[in-house]
Amino acid sequence: MFGFPRAVWLLGLVSLATDAATEAIYPLLPFFLTHVLGAGAVSLGIVEGAAEAVNSVLKIASGRIADRSRSKRPLVLFGYGVSATARPFIAITTTWTQVFAVRVLDRVGKGVRGAPRDAMLATWTTPTTRGKVYGFHRAMDHLGAVIGPTLASVFLFFYPDQYRTLFALTIIPGAIAVALIFLVPEQTVQPTASAKVTAVPRSFTRRREPATTTAPAPDVARAPDRAGTLDAARPRDRAEAADATHTPRAMSGVGRTVDADRLPLEFTSFMLVLTLFTLGNSTDAFLLLKLTDVAGSARWIPMMWAALHVVKATISIIGGSWSDRIGRRAVIGIGWLTYAAVYAGFAASNTLPALLTWFLLYGFYFGFAEGTEKALVADLAPPERHGFAFGIYNAVQGLGALAASVMFGLIWKMYSASAAFGFGAALALAATALLFVVVRTPRHA
Repeated sequence: MFGFPRAVWLLGLVSLATDAATEAIYPLLPFFLTHVLGAGAVSLGIVEGAAEAVNSVLKIASGRIADRSRSKRPLVLFGYGVSATARPFIAITTTWTQVFAVRVLDRVGKGVRGAPRDAMLATWTTPTTRGKVYGFHRAMDHLGAVIGPTLASVFLFFYPDQYRTLFALTIIPGAIAVALIFLVPEQTVQPTASAKVTAVPRSFTRRREPATTTAPAPDVARAPDRAGTLDAARPRDRAEAADATHTPRAMSGVGRTVDADRLPLEFTSFMLVLTLFTLGNSTDAFLLLKLTDVAGSARWIPMMWAALHVVKATISIIGGSWSDRIGRRAVIGIGWLTYAAVYAGFAASNTLPALLTWFLLYGFYFGFAEGTEKALVADLAPPERHGFAFGIYNAVQGLGALAASVMFGLIWKMYSASAAFGFGAALALAATALLFVVVRTPRHA
């Protein structure tokens, strides 16, 4: 179905089961912290911000380890296993600091597994299918996030206020996710013709050969044409040229040659712009908190969360396919502009129907931006550096979320919720403009 390899489907099912467990808890967490445990909104921000910070730091390390490991599955298995084990312990917490500890441990698992899993997915894609594959993977995430809250709402309908029992039961989908990982096959990275990499001993990247023993590389290996890409030489010729100089090169998505241990300038530019955007992208818990406050209870919050993920799951496939046809930047730009509109709407609205409308529109942002951002990362980074590149990408998002959540909470406390949401909208608009001005992308992106 969809022409995806078996590994893509299995990793999608793993994410579905994991998200079903996670999202059965997440929409209830603001209510559980503030009403059951007696914590405040600031505590909520600290819990979610710190959890994402730990997640971010570990994603860089796990990305580096993934790049240097033949098999990425052990890291993925360990990450999903830690989360599946830690998550149900929220059922026995009695203070917000205990929830903090459980959430941090849960995010440790996510931090370990994210980059190697995305690198595994990259080995099963081509430049023309990356958007669709990552969009599909996000859609499976969102489908799990629909199933989890829906089952949570059904459970609470029959067993009102039994939050702790519900949290404990999330060990079941977590165990299913871990079991499925053992069935996922792996394959080695095989660069496409436009990104051919010659395997050489690592020592060649650490020393320079004497000039008397180094033959000059043929012009074909270094002369760009007018479009900024290498001329139409065969990939084999480029590989032989790299061998001749003993200085291996990796092709970036836009045709620049870069050292094997470095990432292209275009990737760095995208990360800088993404950093600006994430500084306005605070935790979704604040959206849920405002919805809960306006609704007066948490009774229907899981269903609202499930409805959001229905939109996410639907738009993710569309957004991924669009990015393969009209370009990554265009689709990411649509998503970021949608985000700005939603946060502006939350700043201006104070009724449940209006907020719910904006909340559902929020799903369009995820559907257009998330999978497409990952596809652009895969386009801009050489295949043998995908693990580290995805680690940086995930770290930028996580650390940005920590900073954004802290700033959001301070603005909310010192000024108002409307000012906080307006601040996020303004940064999203600025980042969208810079995306088209600063970031260069490959022709197929």
